[in-house]
Amino acid sequence: MESDLKSYLLPSDCINSDDPRIIKQAQTLVKGLNTDTERAIALYYFVRDSFYYNPYTASVEIETLRATHVLAAGQGWCVSKAVLLAALCRAAGIPAKLGFADVVNHLSTEKLRQTMSTEVFYFHGYCSIYLNQKWVKATPAFNLSLCEKFKLLPLEFNGVDDSLYHRFDQEGNRHMEYIRERGEYLDVPIADMRAVFAEHYPNLQGATGSQDSTKESGHKNLSTQWQDEVDQEMNLSTS
Repeated sequence: MESDLKSYLLPSDCINSDDPRIIKQAQTLVKGLNTDTERAIALYYFVRDSFYYNPYTASVEIETLRATHVLAAGQGWCVSKAVLLAALCRAAGIPAKLGFADVVNHLSTEKLRQTMSTEVFYFHGYCSIYLNQKWVKATPAFNLSLCEKFKLLPLEFNGVDDSLYHRFDQEGNRHMEYIRERGEYLDVPIADMRAVFAEHYPNLQGATGSQDSTKESGHKNLSTQWQDEVDQEMNLSTS
């Protein structure tokens, strides 16, 4: 292992890969797999599809961004799901870090667009994994069932090619557009994100970390709100 990669195997504030729950989950998922590529692929699909994407869980608080929190919650947003993937990779002995970019999302619910007052998703998060002597981007944000509802092309990951959002959906409509790279980090750049979110998302619950989004009732409400919006939007589009 190259000395400059060792830091990408260590636990950090959000990527708490030394927690017994993370270690146990990683060991279970990679058992019997022979290569880091095989292990990373298994971890990717576990995070992508076992945890429901919910943008209303966005909160720049260490407590809600920690991998163990996402593991217990069963849902997350792009950053928290990327954190969980990075933690599982590190726990499995695979170097991993977090990457961020600003993207234009052309497909979201009307309610979310009104709440955000913009189509730009600032600090969209992904995971960058070191495999076969190079860094490979992995984006586990949108779970398969959500992609099917929105008629999006699900993001696959083969451990060789970057897994990044598609420009178009299944029907050729515009989907994602990357407009700015913000770099890659050992952990979540919380201070920078809080400043940007406070400026651009003043109406998004929990965006600045000023609200307690860890309460169980809050999680249930957020989960129901997002799923109801998605179902309503899809029903309108097919009616």
